[in-house]
Amino acid sequence: MTTPTRPPLSRFRRAGDLVFTSGQLPRGDDGAIVPGDITVQTRQALANLEAVLAEAGARLGQVVKVTAWLTDAAHMAGFNAVYREVFGEPFPARSTVISGLVAGDVEIEAVACLA
Repeated sequence: MTTPTRPPLSRFRRAGDLVFTSGQLPRGDDGAIVPGDITVQTRQALANLEAVLAEAGARLGQVVKVTAWLTDAAHMAGFNAVYREVFGEPFPARSTVISGLVAGDVEIEAVACLA
């Protein structure tokens, strides 16, 4: 299996007290999309998001806005179940879009506030 070509983007960017992450797919350490249902893929995408935030000096508890893309509205219940486990109240503001993703069934980006 070949490693996907890296797109022209940053994993994250800081702007003042804000950290903006690029969308995180459910890729394992080998770069391949992890097999499994939406709960497995959501856990992996959120673990990847957590790692990117850590690189930026942030943590999940500082996330104020999430945008998520799902390939199918039927995935919403499984996605929400994992999301609730990872993010506590008050939950970040969130937009969820049903989209024809090229890889995986979920992609998640976030904005965190360091202040």
